[in-house]
Amino acid sequence: MPDKKTSLLYKFIRWLVRLFSPKMGVEGLENLPDGPVVAVGNHTQMFGPIAAELYYPGSHYIWCAGQMMHLKEVPAYAFEDFWSFKPKSVRWLFKIASYLIAPLSVCVFNNAHTVAVYHDTRIITTFRETLKLLQEGASIVIFPEKNERYNNILYAFQDKFIDLGRMYWKKTGKVLSFVPLYIAPNLKTMYLGKPIPFDPEAPIKAERERLCAALMDAITDIAVSLPEHTVVPYRNIKKKDYPKNKPLEVYAHEEAGR
Repeated sequence: MPDKKTSLLYKFIRWLVRLFSPKMGVEGLENLPDGPVVAVGNHTQMFGPIAAELYYPGSHYIWCAGQMMHLKEVPAYAFEDFWSFKPKSVRWLFKIASYLIAPLSVCVFNNAHTVAVYHDTRIITTFRETLKLLQEGASIVIFPEKNERYNNILYAFQDKFIDLGRMYWKKTGKVLSFVPLYIAPNLKTMYLGKPIPFDPEAPIKAERERLCAALMDAITDIAVSLPEHTVVPYRNIKKKDYPKNKPLEVYAHEEAGR
């Protein structure tokens, strides 16, 4: 699949990011089946999309918030998603920052390997473009966390992306697999788990619930199996509040004792 044309500014930004950000290794390549998959990972704030863009193997595209691709929509979305939890005394600084980053955001997200995701009627375009890319052999990387805590590793997943499995089955007659992806910036590694196939015979509501639970649990299992490290959470909270990758029961016990 030929790469889309990219601006010189984006190429320069990408070079800078690759130069100054930690290089990420990839483990678990043997878990990737032949053909396209949907890799589902922990967002880790900005680290997830950056790591996926630079180091995820093979031809791939990343689902990203469509608002970050439109100049007028960036400030409101960026402030709410990145900085709304900042102390009130400094929020005005971040509101200014949300406007300053808008041109840069539009450049980056429109030139990177991305698919715009919307939560209105434009979602039809998201699914149509994604399905086309899957049929062309590209994989899709999705970071579906929302502002609802699941455990010490993850926030809960939005679930509508699972519908890609049904759409792909109807279009191709092939089963689409969802691959758990754990990104550990502190370990400078992304980890690919075993694929979880979509069941085209199951009701879609049940399949959303099953696959999201299976993916969240698989990502958690990968995380707690690794050497102890700090987990970069979905929300942009104070670094002193970042959790560790201890087993959930240990983390819960320590939280109760605070």
